[in-house]
Amino acid sequence: MKYNEYLKEQGYTDSSIQTYLREIHLFTQWCKKQGATVSSIDYKTSLKYIKHLTRKGNSKKTVNHKLGSLKTYFAYLIGESYRTDNPLDNVVVRGVTRGISHTLLDPEELEDLYYSYEGGNTRSKRNKVIVGLLVYQGLHTLDLKHLRVEHLQLQKGKLYVSGKAKSNARELDLKPWQIMEFMEYTNEVRYVLLKRTKNCRDHQQLFPYNDDRFTMLEYLLKKLKGYNQKVKSIQQIRASVITNWLSQYNLRKVQYLAGHRYISSTERYLQDDLENLHEMINNFHPIH
Repeated sequence: MKYNEYLKEQGYTDSSIQTYLREIHLFTQWCKKQGATVSSIDYKTSLKYIKHLTRKGNSKKTVNHKLGSLKTYFAYLIGESYRTDNPLDNVVVRGVTRGISHTLLDPEELEDLYYSYEGGNTRSKRNKVIVGLLVYQGLHTLDLKHLRVEHLQLQKGKLYVSGKAKSNARELDLKPWQIMEFMEYTNEVRYVLLKRTKNCRDHQQLFPYNDDRFTMLEYLLKKLKGYNQKVKSIQQIRASVITNWLSQYNLRKVQYLAGHRYISSTERYLQDDLENLHEMINNFHPIH
C-alpha cells in the first residue's frame, strides 16, 4: 500500500494528505544529506532533524506538527514491514502552550442534546444514534467514519472502536437506551440508508456515506446548535465528555476511554477544566 493510500484509509482529507506528503519529501531529502534513509535512520540522528527545523525558524508548535506527520509516516513504515520501530514515538518539543479552548458542556447539557434530538424519519433516527455516540462515548469524526457493523456488540452492550494513526483502539460500554436505538437502526434504518447511498465504498460501514464525504455531521451539528447555543463543534462535545469523565474516573481509565495514545493528551483536559473553573469564578464572582 502506498503512503497516500494509507493516509486516505486513515481518514485524512486530500489537503492534509498533500501536506503530509510534502513533509515526508523534505524529510527524505534531509536524510539523504545525512547519509541515511527513512528506513534506517535512528533516534539520535532523527533528533538532529528537530534542530534543523528549529534553525530554519519554525516555532515549537510548527515543529511538533511536522513531527506528528513523521510519526504517522514511521507508523506506516512499520505496518509495511520497512521498519520495526518508530524513532520519534515519544519525542515532543516542550514549552508549547496547549489548551482545549472550548466552552464545555456539563453532563446534563450533553444528555439533553440526546433526548432533544427527534428521530422521526430514517436519517433522523441514524443521527440520533450518532448523537448518542458523541455525548456518551465521546467519539470524534474519524471514529464514526471507521465504525463497521462488526464493531457493534449489542448482546454485550459494547462498541469496539478501532485504533487510528493518532489514537488507540478501545471497547466502550453502551447505555441501555442506546442499545434499543441501535437495534432499530441495524435491523431497519441502516438498510434503507444503504440503498440510498449510491457511491458507498464499503457496505459494512455502520454509517454508510458517499465516497469520502461524511456530510451527515454538518446537518446534525446545526440541529444541536438549535437545541443549545453553547454547542460549537464535534470537538467541543468530545472535550466536554472527556473533561466530565475526569471527574468520575482516574487518569489512566480516561486515557483508555478517550483512545489517547499518550497520557499527556489526557492531561490537557485537566488543565482545561481548571481554566474553565477560573473563568467561571471570574464571571460570577469578580474581584472589584
